[in-house]
Amino acid sequence: MKGIFKKALLIVLASGTIACESSKQDVDIEADRLHASMQKITDIIVHDIFSPPVASRIYAYSSITAYEILAKNDSSYRSLAGQLTGLEPIPDPTAPIDYDVAAIDAAILMGKKLIFSEEKMEEYRQEWHKELTNKGLDEEIFNNSLAYAQQVVDHITAWSGKDNYKETRTFQKYTITDQQATWQPTPPAYMEAIEPHWSKIRPFAIDSCNQFTPERPTKFDMTEGSDFYKEVYEVYETGKNLDPEKREIASFWDCNPYVMNVHGHVMFATKKVTPGGHWMGIAKIACQKEDASLMKSAQAYALTSIALADGFISCWDEKYRSNLIRPETVINKFLDENWAPLLQTPPFPEYTSGHSVISSAAGVALTSIFGEPFHFVDSTEVRYGLTAREFNSFSEASDEAAISRLYGGIHYMPAIENGVVQGKALGQYIISKIQMTHDDKPMIDSTQTVATKE
Repeated sequence: MKGIFKKALLIVLASGTIACESSKQDVDIEADRLHASMQKITDIIVHDIFSPPVASRIYAYSSITAYEILAKNDSSYRSLAGQLTGLEPIPDPTAPIDYDVAAIDAAILMGKKLIFSEEKMEEYRQEWHKELTNKGLDEEIFNNSLAYAQQVVDHITAWSGKDNYKETRTFQKYTITDQQATWQPTPPAYMEAIEPHWSKIRPFAIDSCNQFTPERPTKFDMTEGSDFYKEVYEVYETGKNLDPEKREIASFWDCNPYVMNVHGHVMFATKKVTPGGHWMGIAKIACQKEDASLMKSAQAYALTSIALADGFISCWDEKYRSNLIRPETVINKFLDENWAPLLQTPPFPEYTSGHSVISSAAGVALTSIFGEPFHFVDSTEVRYGLTAREFNSFSEASDEAAISRLYGGIHYMPAIENGVVQGKALGQYIISKIQMTHDDKPMIDSTQTVATKE
């Protein structure tokens, strides 16, 4: 039952038998505390300038940690152990705890382990602890809950340590070639390619990085009238004829943490939310609109973050396989040396569009929880100086995120269209495979293939 440890606490006796004891003083933990904690993780990710793929990994492990603790105390929900690659069941508590407190604290601690600015997260955590004390949470329950949170974090950390992330930190950097069809660094910073080995990261739910390999990109050929030439020219002409609405859409979905500003000899970064951070913000907005419980909110964050994380693994696998040159480089060389995209070109290959893949996957995940239509006002980017936008569904939002890459001048249409197909297929696979509640349909055979074409 849901309150098995919250209202009737189980104590393991030395003899191995179990007895019940009345609950000591506990406190009500609202879903807003989880929302605030996830927002704090986002704020620090933005401050520390993590790449989009790395940020998705941070969100996934932090969200799964909170979900697993809450699911252990709610018989309506299922553990993700055995459903996610390599995840074993978290340990049982051995003393009376408040599961809600433990879940929030564990999410914060997991986030702290994965970001750079640990002191910012710890300061936030200590402020929350002070609130719990002021609300009268029993000291024993408080200490037991924090100890259990740390125990689960240690468990998840051991799992995360086997995903090959640390190993990829030492892999060889991307090698630039003189082949005209391959990716080249772009202005103004001419940064090196980001995460060329991300496909080596262990997936969460999909079978492998190449399970959803998209169609091949159009062959590079700048002969006037060729298919590739037409795709390049479409980006060129679109960029020269943007109306205010298209400019707003492109800026709203920019989500590029690597934007550099150049003033004379001075260069500095504009800090922005990552694409995954934007969709975690949408998850928060959906939960708040529905007044979702703490448990359902944890479900939304966990499923969304899994879709995002696997989406990046799948997309990055294709990016460094096709290794396609960006529109800006081609247009400047063959069409117009003075042309510049509305958005700064991100520092990695073009095909497929990352925002198209991960937005489509996240949209499928959120639709599976909140349904469709689902009207919401996306205010995620307001804190970064942009105007909120309204959508009637998550798929409507994800489609706009995808086409924004054409308006921004950073992708050809096949990367967008095939990225959407790739992301939707991946998202559908994830929601079909993972059971989070007992009402979910049975798991699919994890060996079955899913077509990536519509």
